[in-house]
Amino acid sequence: MTNNVSQVTDRLASSETGMQPWLWLPLLKLLALGDPVDAADLAAATGRPVKEVRDALAAMPDAEYDGSGRIVGMGLTQRPTRHRFEVDGEQLYTWCALDTLIFPTLLDASARIESAYDSASTPVRLRAGSSGVTSVEPATAVVSLINPEDITSVRSSFCNQVHFFASPEEAEPWLKNHPEGTVIPVADAYRLASDMAGKMLSQTNAQETGKPGTRVNSCSC
Repeated sequence: MTNNVSQVTDRLASSETGMQPWLWLPLLKLLALGDPVDAADLAAATGRPVKEVRDALAAMPDAEYDGSGRIVGMGLTQRPTRHRFEVDGEQLYTWCALDTLIFPTLLDASARIESAYDSASTPVRLRAGSSGVTSVEPATAVVSLINPEDITSVRSSFCNQVHFFASPEEAEPWLKNHPEGTVIPVADAYRLASDMAGKMLSQTNAQETGKPGTRVNSCSC
């Protein structure tokens, strides 16, 4: 798996997951405010028609909705998970350990993170911002990673196996059950997350530059 660690982040930043670059960043920022997000909110944030927004959301099978059809989660979620993610005073959650390290860069904000593999595991607590991880407790903490063949449903195929462990030793039972996986120190996981965030932001900027109605040269084509 060692040679595939960077490969999986390349795939996650690509279109394999079904997420449109122009949609996910505005959605992430709206979800970070702590309230459910509807299609009209996203249309206003992206400058796209509501129908286009709804069509793009339909291609994201993992998106979470409330009873009124509003979005409450897509990587960053308002529903409790084992990965607690506090940003700007809002108690939020993420689908996986790597998300907690990606989102500070995408949101340009600092976050308090707490996560444990299960109720019997030692909690991992850290602070992370767009410039890096500023504290990790315990210092021996690691992140598990896999590189599944199909990431169309990114939550079930990838996120559900990406955890914090207090140490490599604590991760050993998981590794025995997932011989295709690996664990890496939090600092290394942050570097991967930062690289992935940079690629995602570049894709968003490129797509926004080329969208209809955007002036790309001296003529109004």
